[in-house]
Amino acid sequence: MLIVMITFLVLLAIGMPVAFAIGIAGVLFFIINPSVPYSIAVQKVVSSTQSLNMLSIPLFIFAGNLMNETGITKRLIKLSNTLVGHLPGHLGQVSCVLSTLMGGVSGSANADAAMECRVLGADMVKSGYSKGWSAAINGVSSLIVATIPPSMGLIIYGSVGDVSIGKLFVAGLIPGILMCAALMTAVHVSAKKRGYKPAREKRSSFGEIIKAFVESLWALMFPVILIVGIRMGIMTPAESGAFAAVYALFIGFFVYKELNIKRLVECLKRSVRDIGVIMLIVMISNIFGYGITYENVPRKLAQLLVGVTSNKFIMLTLIIILLAFAGMFVETTVVALLMTPILLPVVQSVGIDPVHFGVLMMTVVTGGIMTPPVGIALYTTSEIMECKPQETAKEAIPFYVAILAVIMVIAFIPQVSMFLPNLLY
Repeated sequence: MLIVMITFLVLLAIGMPVAFAIGIAGVLFFIINPSVPYSIAVQKVVSSTQSLNMLSIPLFIFAGNLMNETGITKRLIKLSNTLVGHLPGHLGQVSCVLSTLMGGVSGSANADAAMECRVLGADMVKSGYSKGWSAAINGVSSLIVATIPPSMGLIIYGSVGDVSIGKLFVAGLIPGILMCAALMTAVHVSAKKRGYKPAREKRSSFGEIIKAFVESLWALMFPVILIVGIRMGIMTPAESGAFAAVYALFIGFFVYKELNIKRLVECLKRSVRDIGVIMLIVMISNIFGYGITYENVPRKLAQLLVGVTSNKFIMLTLIIILLAFAGMFVETTVVALLMTPILLPVVQSVGIDPVHFGVLMMTVVTGGIMTPPVGIALYTTSEIMECKPQETAKEAIPFYVAILAVIMVIAFIPQVSMFLPNLLY
């Protein structure tokens, strides 16, 4: 298995697309293990698409793209600006609040980062914010989407690890809000030092807030309906994805009336591209995952870590370091698919709840999209804002510190993520 892992890392290092790097490394496992039938490789590719929970991924991607075409995003921006327009660096604050609200709409941190740079970036530069700072907060704030339902990462983790997706959705709410508060604090301190003025001197009036809230009500209701529907047994995760798509179509055509056939067709094209990329990785990674299981990697790693320490907090610290390192080099979806079956038995062996670990894992791993050397959102936001990735990474240091503080709280105070699941389930 060592040869397979080295091959995978080398292929990534030379710039090969992730899906092909995983596929070639996975096939190599079967070549060097001739006793394992090649037919299993084909079966694993097909079987990974047969999970009903996995069906929710393309449906939520489609729903997220629809939401951006229906006017929901525009109204959420207005609500965010109404709530925090009086704070220093108000557009950075808007980015944090918007990511928290958009978590219940898009489910994708990468999509959120790109969207916020396109929507807020130009106004940030006009307001005197540096391009690197603007790219940094738009990118780092998107990490909130990793925990706020319906998070793509939590769906993948729950599907691969056979963990309740409903519980994961509920567990991510408090950490997501906590992350928003930590980033808003970091923005406040950073913006004050830089002299970034607020948009208005006074807070919005109660009437203005209520008006913006009412205009955004359809978007705000969406994650609530999802969680209640799954918790009450009305919808499975897959059915909630179908509901999300129908809900977005209804809002676009009949409520806000901003969706037309032309925009729907464009949305379908964009969704097909997004779904194709993610599902190809999901399918191919199942070959790689079989090799990991066949070689008993989870058991060996568990024995290694337990041999180092049986203290669950020390073990969590070691795993956080491992996941942070993996997230710096490998795409979030791939890390979730490959590391979940390896690490889940390890943490369960020392009494860590799989729901708690899922929220922690996806928060840490998603952080890799904004860290060098292979952070997808880092390069995307820098390109949109027309600045160097090095500048963005440097400007993001206060925000990295805020995210790290939240990760430590989630890791060492389990009730932060487990309070709501224990209460509702």
